[in-house]
Amino acid sequence: MIELDQKTEERAILVAIVRNNESVEKVEEYLDELQFLAETAGAITIKRFTQGMEFSDPKTFVRSGKLEEIKQYIEFADATLVIFDDELTPTQIRNLESTLKCKILDRTSLILDIFSLRAKTAQAKAQVELAQMQYLLPRLKGLWTHLERQKGGIGMRGPGEKEIETDRRVAKDKIALLKKRLEELDKQATTRRKTRGEFIRVALVGYTNVGKSTIMNILSKSDVFAENKLFATLDTTVRKVVIDDVPFLLSDTVGFIRKLPHDLVESFKSTLDEAKESDIIIHVVDASHEFFQEQIEVVNQTLTELSVTDVPVLMVFNKMDGYRKRYFDPFLPLEIKQQLEEEFKKSMKKQFGHLCEFISAIDKEGIDEFRNTLVLLVQDTYHKRYPYKSHFY
Repeated sequence: MIELDQKTEERAILVAIVRNNESVEKVEEYLDELQFLAETAGAITIKRFTQGMEFSDPKTFVRSGKLEEIKQYIEFADATLVIFDDELTPTQIRNLESTLKCKILDRTSLILDIFSLRAKTAQAKAQVELAQMQYLLPRLKGLWTHLERQKGGIGMRGPGEKEIETDRRVAKDKIALLKKRLEELDKQATTRRKTRGEFIRVALVGYTNVGKSTIMNILSKSDVFAENKLFATLDTTVRKVVIDDVPFLLSDTVGFIRKLPHDLVESFKSTLDEAKESDIIIHVVDASHEFFQEQIEVVNQTLTELSVTDVPVLMVFNKMDGYRKRYFDPFLPLEIKQQLEEEFKKSMKKQFGHLCEFISAIDKEGIDEFRNTLVLLVQDTYHKRYPYKSHFY
């Protein structure tokens, strides 16, 4: 798996296709996210290219005319990296690197690289390495490189089939070892969860970069790593929280994202078990994001894949300060702004139920109401789960 050089900033070009069922505005939003991913990995975006077509070209992803345009810009701007918003086949990567003469990444490999940079614990490192190996395995013939030398250009051809077959066996053996190691770590994690007693378990979930770690810090009064980058949190953090003499366990989970690689979801299922085995889900939403509804759908779809059902969900619309900046004209009268905001809140409650809170974690706005709602939900859940032990609360 390629790692972006953190010492020398990469100059990246982004490429996407606009399909018949997509608008240019929607694809530009996808590219905004891809640019954010590139920045998180340490690259700067210097140009975007899009092309309208129903299906990507099986040989070069984009058509020959667009490919020539990209090639000329690479030479003009001295770009070092081209990132495609969809997953590329080994043939496409090989042809693109041969034509463009620079490093080629697709969305999946970029996300895997970021996860590799973020992984800190033994479990996270093993999960990321497993996903990387599963991604590389079917690509060894077209993307040959010794697995011990994971830094280098994507698309390099190997010296022969014997080395490729050797690396394929090494990869398969490594995958088997990683799976066995993760099974052991999963058992340890399961044992830890069983020793947590009768505490109600609450899990923070949401699209990446919506403010989960900031909310974790506010509720638990702890210092969980939080920054304005994608996938700031990989390892699940569990804290005991006490609000108004009501104790519960609060866990933060890895953020979800559109087109999250399947192998990565599979590898991180043990981490996401905190959500699967929780009693309450806090679904954090970035209310200021233009396409927050789509982000909600991505999170709900991922939770469904993880079989997280029949669990109370508290929707928390964060970054309300950003929502006002995005949608409210600064010259609007205050009462009009308040009316519009109230209509937004009513709309969300109608769509997602009355378990909705609206906050700004950075400004501490709405935190008291959020805490009160959460405490009542924890108490109610405990009484339903342990009807003969209600004295606990």
